[in-house]
Amino acid sequence: MTEEQRPLFQLLRKDPRYTLDAYQFVRDALSYAHDELDWGDESGGEPEAAIDEDDQDEEPVVERHLTGQQLCEAIRRYAIEQYGYMAKVVLNSWGVAKTDDFGEIVYNLIRIKLMKKSPADRREDFNGLYDFGEAFEQHFEIKLPKSP
Repeated sequence: MTEEQRPLFQLLRKDPRYTLDAYQFVRDALSYAHDELDWGDESGGEPEAAIDEDDQDEEPVVERHLTGQQLCEAIRRYAIEQYGYMAKVVLNSWGVAKTDDFGEIVYNLIRIKLMKKSPADRREDFNGLYDFGEAFEQHFEIKLPKSP
């Protein structure tokens, strides 16, 4: 177990509502939002920089911020991309049934310092953003490959 994993496993023991997969998926969806969707503002106007004290010569890493609404939309898109028709079933199997659950997961990760928040962020930003049935089951289109 790595040092980063230790707080997460302690969290899972204290709060068993969500599986390890749910936490990892939310973190992966955040990366997806930044890397694939190119979402996220530099935090607070002034870029917050994380500098490793051992390596002062490197450029600081600028942290990018998503709102709760943006993160929930990124999670929805990432889930559909990863799991297709099964996205809702997979999320439900991890204990996630509504966007409020994403807020619980994010704030648990913030509490153990695996995610950060801005002063304007609130747990309630995640509440009731979309219905899982509509978000994950109605937007599919079957595309057949074109014949050569």
